[in-house]
Amino acid sequence: MLALPKVIGHRGARAHAPENTLAGIRTAAAQGARWVEVDVKLTRDGVPILMHDDEVDRTTNGRGAVAKLDLADIRKLDAGIRFAPTFAGEPVPTLEETLALVLDLNLGINLEIKPCPGREIETAVTALRLARTLWPADRPPPLISSFEIASLDAARTAAPDWPRGYLIDRRPRDWAAIADRLEAATLNVNSRREREDSIRNYVATGRPVLVYTVNDRERVRQLFGWGATSVFTDMPQEILAALDG
Repeated sequence: MLALPKVIGHRGARAHAPENTLAGIRTAAAQGARWVEVDVKLTRDGVPILMHDDEVDRTTNGRGAVAKLDLADIRKLDAGIRFAPTFAGEPVPTLEETLALVLDLNLGINLEIKPCPGREIETAVTALRLARTLWPADRPPPLISSFEIASLDAARTAAPDWPRGYLIDRRPRDWAAIADRLEAATLNVNSRREREDSIRNYVATGRPVLVYTVNDRERVRQLFGWGATSVFTDMPQEILAALDG
């Protein structure tokens, strides 16, 4: 059984620090988050890094597709300056650096496999091969999630003993059958698309329901009232304070 917290920092603490960076993870931990969620992609030369978009344009001072940039190119980018001048010089981290920090901070982590088009299997296999060499056997393993079924299939083969989260945006009619086939440990669902009946249907499968991305305090309380296990939030400090109040 996964020991999931109620609050998971989304891409670190996205409202307070640049997303998918070590600074973001440190900020989430400082705000009281016990788990963080990050997005994993591959550089052109096959190195797992943290990045949500297929291009680097939105979150860095660079331009171009991640799949066309080597790690050496990525290392030249500033992943903090677009968020705020105080974060200038923040690098795009590798997965290896990320896991080292997460372990040092004693955090849990949800690794979302976020492949560039056509790299669904390669991204999952490469990321998990590395993660399994770095993650201690005596620590609860990361939760591996993805919207891409091919990535989750690859994760099941590469790390059959690590839990998988089936990420759902627009819910397909056969979502329950897909979750069963994937042997999904969690259902990670979009707050904007869900209502009480759908959340309760997910809960009825016996799986923890993790809801993204929730920054409204009343919505958080509502989701927990319907049976959700955890929420992903850009603002861990504020949501944790609301739950304590």
